[in-house]
Amino acid sequence: MGASSGGFPIDLILFGMIAAFLVLRLRSILGKRQGFERPPEAAPRPDLRVVDDTAAHPPPPAAPERALPDPASPLGRTLAAMQSIDGDFTPGRFLDGAEQAFRMIVTAFAAGDRAALRPLLSSDTYAAFDGAIAAREAAGETQRTEIRDIQDASIEAAELRGGHASITVHFTSDQVNLTLDRDGRETAGTDAVTEIRDIWTFERDLGTPDPTWRLVAARSA
Repeated sequence: MGASSGGFPIDLILFGMIAAFLVLRLRSILGKRQGFERPPEAAPRPDLRVVDDTAAHPPPPAAPERALPDPASPLGRTLAAMQSIDGDFTPGRFLDGAEQAFRMIVTAFAAGDRAALRPLLSSDTYAAFDGAIAAREAAGETQRTEIRDIQDASIEAAELRGGHASITVHFTSDQVNLTLDRDGRETAGTDAVTEIRDIWTFERDLGTPDPTWRLVAARSA
C-alpha cells in the first residue's frame, strides 16, 4: 500500500482521479454520434428525410463490367467517329443510358403511360406503341410487367450518316409479363420469370444539343 495522508491512501485518491478523468473522456467521445448510430427519437421535421441504416437499405450493386466492341473493329471505329463529333459520347456511357431507357420504356408501355413514352420514342415508334396501348384499353385489359434483372446489354451494330447516329443494342433480361382481362383473369403471359431477348435500335442527331437517343425500332431476338 502506498503512502497515506490522514490515514487515507494517496494511491486510491490518484486512481479515483484517473477514473473520473477517463469517464469524462469517454462521455465526451460517446456523446458524439459516430458512423451509423441510430439517433434518438425526435419529432419529425418536414425539411429532413429519415434514412434507415445500411442493413435495411444496402448500397446499390456496382455497375456491371460491359463487353464493349473492339476499338480496332469496324464497329469500334464507327463509335469512335461518333465520339469525334460528340465529345461526351462513349460506348459505355451510351449503354448505361440505353439500359435506363429500356427499363423506362418497358415499364411505361405496360402501364400505358404515354407521357413517359413520348420523349423516348421516334414518331413512328410512338404511333405503334400508342396503337398497342389503345387496343389493350379497348379490350379492357391491363398488363403487368416486372423487369427482375438485365443480364446483358451489348452493342450489336452502329451507323453514322453525317451527324445522324444509329446504334443497335441487344438486351437480355429476366421479366415477368402478364396480361389480365377486365375481370382480372390471365389472358396471356405468365407470372413466372422468363428470359427475354430484345434488339432495339436508338437514333440521335449528334449535331444538335438534344442528348436524347430515341428508340426507332424494337423486335425480339
